[in-house]
Amino acid sequence: MADHIFVGVAWPYANGPLHLGHAAGCYLPADQFARYHRMRGNKVLMVSGTDEHGTPITITANREGITPEEVSTRYHNIIVDTFKKLNIQWELFTGTHTKNHQEVVQNIFLDLYKKGYIYLQTQEQLYCPAEEVFLPDRYVEGKCPHCGAEKARGDQCDACGRTFDAKELIEPHCKLCGAKPIVKETDHFFFKWSAFNDQITNWLKEKKNFRPNVMNFTTNYLHEGLRDSAITRDMEWGIPVPIEGYEKKRIYVWWEAVIGYLSASMLWAKEQGQPDLWKEWWQNDKAKTYYFIGKDNIPFHSIRWPAVLMGLGGLNLPTDIPANEFLNLEGRKLSTSNNWAVWVNDYLDNYDPDPLRYALTVTAPENSDSDFSWADFLRRNNDELVGWWGNLVNRSISFIHKHFEGKVPHADKTEEDIELLNLAHQTFDKVAKCLENCQFKQGLAEAMELARAGNRYFDAQAPWKEIKVDRERTGTIMATMVQLIACLRVMLHPFLPTTSSKLHELLNLPGTPEEVKWILPVIEEGHQLSPASPLFKKLDPSIVETERAKLGK
Repeated sequence: MADHIFVGVAWPYANGPLHLGHAAGCYLPADQFARYHRMRGNKVLMVSGTDEHGTPITITANREGITPEEVSTRYHNIIVDTFKKLNIQWELFTGTHTKNHQEVVQNIFLDLYKKGYIYLQTQEQLYCPAEEVFLPDRYVEGKCPHCGAEKARGDQCDACGRTFDAKELIEPHCKLCGAKPIVKETDHFFFKWSAFNDQITNWLKEKKNFRPNVMNFTTNYLHEGLRDSAITRDMEWGIPVPIEGYEKKRIYVWWEAVIGYLSASMLWAKEQGQPDLWKEWWQNDKAKTYYFIGKDNIPFHSIRWPAVLMGLGGLNLPTDIPANEFLNLEGRKLSTSNNWAVWVNDYLDNYDPDPLRYALTVTAPENSDSDFSWADFLRRNNDELVGWWGNLVNRSISFIHKHFEGKVPHADKTEEDIELLNLAHQTFDKVAKCLENCQFKQGLAEAMELARAGNRYFDAQAPWKEIKVDRERTGTIMATMVQLIACLRVMLHPFLPTTSSKLHELLNLPGTPEEVKWILPVIEEGHQLSPASPLFKKLDPSIVETERAKLGK
C-alpha cells in the first residue's frame, strides 16, 4: 500500500530572489526526497509558498515607495519562475497573502483563544518617539543579549541563532531613523508556550532520527523553559486579529507563516475538488511528515509549530526535520546586503540547472557548514558530470550506433559482467536507503561512484579493441553498459531530473520521463537507441574569474 508523505518546505521571504544558500539549505533536498517517493508510488504532498507578511516586506516597500503587496507579488513571481527553471516540483506553491491562508490562520487563532492557549496581556514594547510608532522586531536592531553580536534584529540573532524579546537588545536603535526607542505599554495577545514544555520534551525523546543540530537546538530551548510571548504586532501589513476591538493589530508573521503548511494543504485539496483530502496527510496516523528548513528555522519547526499542533489536537507532528547548516560562498559567509551571493535566477540565465543541483548536493551542508566556490563548480561539472557520467553515456551509445546499428546487442554475460550489474543492484538499494533517511549527499556519491565503476569496466574491457577480434563478446560488454546506464538513470533522476529526462529520450524508453519508477529497469535485446547526444556542456575555465568578479559589487 502506498504511503502518505507530507513534505513541508521553508517559506521564502517575498522581498528578494533566491540565492544558492536557499537552494542548498532546503529546496533541493526537499525536491530530491519528494521525487524519490513519487517514483516509489507513494502519495506525496509537497507544499510551500512565499512568506509575504514579514517586516522585511514593509522595509523594502518603504525604501522603494511602493506597497507591500507590490513587493511581495513581484518577488513571488520571480521565485516561482526560479523554481520552474531549477526543476523543483510542487503539489502546490502558494503564498501567505491569500484569502485561504487568512481564513485558516484566523480560525486557528480563535480556536486556541477559546481553549485558553492565547490570552490578552499588556506588554512593554519598544516605541520610536520620533516616528511615533511601535517598532516591529525588524525595525529595531542592536547587540545580541546572548553573544554580543552587532546588528542583531529584534526577534533573533543571525550570529548565534537565539530568539529573544526586542527589549532585551543591548543599545537598540530604530532602523527607520536611528533614534533610541523608549519602552511603552501596549496590549497584545500571547501564546502560552509554557503549557507545552513538558509535552514537547516527552515527544522529543522519541525522535531518535533527528539530526544532532535539530536535537541540540531544541533541547537547549526546552532546558531553559519555554516562555509565553506575544504573537500579535502593532502594524498595518499582515493578517488582522479576528477579535472585536483588536482588528488593527496583526498576527505575528512567524506564528502565522508556519500555519501555511496546513493552509496550503487545505487549498490544494480544494483545488483537487476534494476539500477533505488534506486529512489523509494530517489526520492519518500512518502518514509521515517532513519539514525541510535551514538551521535558523529549527526552533520554529521543532517547538513553535509542534506546540500549535498540540494545542489544536488531532494533527500529525513532524516525523523528521532534516535541517541543513549554512552554505558559505568562496570561503566567506553569504551576505545579501553586501552582494556576496550568487542568485539562482542569475545562475540559470547562464548555465544549466543540473550542474548546480549536482554541485550543491555533493557539497551539501547536511551536518556542518559547507562552501561553494566557482573553481569547485567548474571541476565538478567538467571532471565529474562531463568526464564520469556524461562521457560514460555518450561513448556507450555512440559505440552501439557505430557497430550495432544502434540496437542493444545480445548478451552472454561472464562473471565480470554479472559482478558490475550486481554492484549496480547493490548501489540501487544503497541510494534508496540514503534518500529515505534524508542523506542526499551520500546517496548522490553512491550513484556517482557506480558511474566511475562503469568507466573502469569500459576501459578494462576495451570494446574498441575487442570488436576487432570478438564481436559477440563486444556485444555483451555493450549490453551490460546499457543496463548499467539505465539503472543509473533511475538512481540519478531525483538529483538530476533534467539530464535524466534527456537520457530517457536517448535510451528511447516508452512513456514520459517523469513517469520513471524506482524499479530496476531491463532493456531488451534488439531495443533501438536514439542517436548519441551530450548530456552536459564542458565549461571554459574563464567562468571562474568572470563569476568571482561579480561578487561584492
